[in-house]
Amino acid sequence: MLEVGLSQDYQVCIPQEIRDLLNLKAGQKFEILLQGDSITLVPKPFIQSLRGVLKGANISNVRDRSERI
Repeated sequence: MLEVGLSQDYQVCIPQEIRDLLNLKAGQKFEILLQGDSITLVPKPFIQSLRGVLKGANISNVRDRSERI
């Protein structure tokens, strides 16, 4: 198990081994989940990593804005 400390500025440094494993980048945002006495950090994907996700999607059934309620 890896151990990290909390700085005087309340910052935690994620070890290089974990950053590489999860492909984390500087400036990336995280969701914080509290579970009892535990804190879980869930990385939010960069917008750039979502590029092309909908490539090839069928948009023939998409309604026009004027048809929306």
